[in-house]
Amino acid sequence: MLHIVACIKQVPDTKIIKMNPKTNTMDRASAPAILNPYDAHAVEEAVRLKAKYGGTVSVLTMGPPPAVKAIKKCIEIGADEGYMISDRAFAGADTLATSYALTKALDKIAKLRPIDLILCGKMTIDGDTGQVGPGIARRLDIPPLTSVKKIVEVRREQGYLIVHRKLEDGYEVVRSTLPCLLSVEKEINEVPYSPLPNVLRAARYQPQIWSVGDLDDVDRTQLGLKGSPTIVSSVWAPQKPQGGTILEGGPKEQVKGLLGILMEKKELFQARGEA
Repeated sequence: MLHIVACIKQVPDTKIIKMNPKTNTMDRASAPAILNPYDAHAVEEAVRLKAKYGGTVSVLTMGPPPAVKAIKKCIEIGADEGYMISDRAFAGADTLATSYALTKALDKIAKLRPIDLILCGKMTIDGDTGQVGPGIARRLDIPPLTSVKKIVEVRREQGYLIVHRKLEDGYEVVRSTLPCLLSVEKEINEVPYSPLPNVLRAARYQPQIWSVGDLDDVDRTQLGLKGSPTIVSSVWAPQKPQGGTILEGGPKEQVKGLLGILMEKKELFQARGEA
């Protein structure tokens, strides 16, 4: 029976979030918190694997107490168990410190039930780095497979799986030993509406919450701000693009107008000594 763990994160909805002009940082209070969309596909894929091969799906997150909502969303999708590490010592963690903390939590989960497969979303929409998944795999010394668009088969007894990894001009077929970690693309599946029994269970569900003191052999210097070498000097919102020139008339008139604009640009660059 497979034991699959999906690492998830609660993030601000970046379609709505605003920037704080005074601090040059994201104003997280300006947008509702949601389950990271890429992670939703990771959980859905884990649930589909459970339906196909049997087993258990656990989810793991790190965050403040409100992040329980993200775990409940995963229970709606079909996950069986939820774990969260929450402590002020984790605050301010970059991807390096985050992968360390999650690895310690995964070690604890593995003692309860051995882990066969770890799934992560390709990236989080509030960071866009895609570094936490591979960072976890490196710390656990297991193979990381990124940009996974399809899981062809999982052979737990034989100790391997086969996946398709997305490339710019197609995909590659990769066979990996188990356990391993997969970072999945959105196109791996579609997340359907949750059935009513799952919604009712999620409403009542309370995940297991651990603090730093509940984890084993933790080096506190690798947590939070202390364990985060990444420094963000400034953040700003990109300027809205200025309106262009509308070329009117038929194709010949439009081509003539375009050539005129290009000649003006060329003369301007030459005057600046840029051409």
